[in-house]
Amino acid sequence: MSKFFRYFEYAYLLFAAFFLFEAFRIWSTERNRAYLFLFFVCIAIFMFFFKRRFRRKYEDRNK
Repeated sequence: MSKFFRYFEYAYLLFAAFFLFEAFRIWSTERNRAYLFLFFVCIAIFMFFFKRRFRRKYEDRNK
């Protein structure tokens, strides 16, 4: 089960990459929407590190 959570962590990085791509793509036409995508990038990166830390704590507790 922990392998599933490990792979799921990297999904947040994929979402961050997608949101960053979208922000750069629409930067010159829709600046406010690009800022929203950059906010989503920050949230996705935060969630990656948060989930990673939580998973490692859980794995260490079960050893």
